Amino acid sequence: MEQVFSELTFWHWLALGLILFGIEMMSGTFDLLMVAIAAWLTAGFAYFAPDAWTVWQGQMIVFGVASTALVVFGRTVLSGVRKSSPEHPTLNRRMQALVGERGLAVGDFVSGTGQIRVGDTVWRAEAIEGETIHGGDTIIVDGAKMTTAMVRKAAP
Repeated sequence: MEQVFSELTFWHWLALGLILFGIEMMSGTFDLLMVAIAAWLTAGFAYFAPDAWTVWQGQMIVFGVASTALVVFGRTVLSGVRKSSPEHPTLNRRMQALVGERGLAVGDFVSGTGQIRVGDTVWRAEAIEGETIHGGDTIIVDGAKMTTAMVRKAAP
């Protein structure tokens, strides 16, 4: 086993870093990215200090310390990077994008349901709190329930 480790060069560390980086791109864990960076730092150490300590033991110590420190750094300081946030909160949620918009009632609401026009699109709508809405009334979209806009009359 010692013979395998004694043959380590900076090329091995570069290759290990690339392999870990490739696995990281497929899995998206973010931790393997830190370990890949530690492997590249170890490659730099092996290149610039080839006779440090007893060669492979020094490389293993640098790799162990660097990977531990970077994983801890990634999980604490960079923890916000791990949280996925949508580029736009209403992207691909058309009904949520309507909330707060003004429109017109297309016709009278029957039993609290009817149709509204917001922009150039007609939507199914439901009056909030049993409001009576007639055709031509200006409305405001207060919410959405599945594919139905929840609306109320706009103040004159």
